[in-house]
Amino acid sequence: MTRIFRRTPRCGDCEETAISDHDAHLLRALHDEHADALHAYALRLVDGDRQRAEDLVQETLLRAWRSPASLDPERGSVRAWLFTTARNLAIDAWRRRSTRVGEVVTDEVPEPPPTVDETERAVEAWTIAEALSRLSPSHREVLVECFYRGRSVTEAAARLGVPPGTVKSRTHYALRSLRLVLAEMGVTQ
Repeated sequence: MTRIFRRTPRCGDCEETAISDHDAHLLRALHDEHADALHAYALRLVDGDRQRAEDLVQETLLRAWRSPASLDPERGSVRAWLFTTARNLAIDAWRRRSTRVGEVVTDEVPEPPPTVDETERAVEAWTIAEALSRLSPSHREVLVECFYRGRSVTEAAARLGVPPGTVKSRTHYALRSLRLVLAEMGVTQ
């Protein structure tokens, strides 16, 4: 028997769980094969917070261990399932944090948040649309898939019919081109 420790969701305390050697081997294999990519993805999901990313990876692998049927290759890619689970966990955590009201103790009255003018939003949307129209079709479509439709590199690659590496390089060059186009349009960053 192998023992693992995990944080309980309510109080943050650790609880000890015993798992069989077979399960421990499965967890190690999942970790060895997918942890680096999953951690990099989790870092993007939590805006670079390493601790939250590590917690997200651990919880994702724990969910995989708890539902081995979902890891059947006939049901789809294991990595895709892990990434989807991590994304859903990150969204759930964000929702929990955003609904929690924090207590603020201060002598100063906070400034009211700036109001966003609908006209400003419309001009911004038009500017982005105009800048995107000036990009090459391949650059425009990769940005639309990855940023506006929220697809992962793998999903965008499948949708566009190109390898994932092509999506990554096109995204890189598309963002560079978009910055240049926006600068030509007089938009400052």
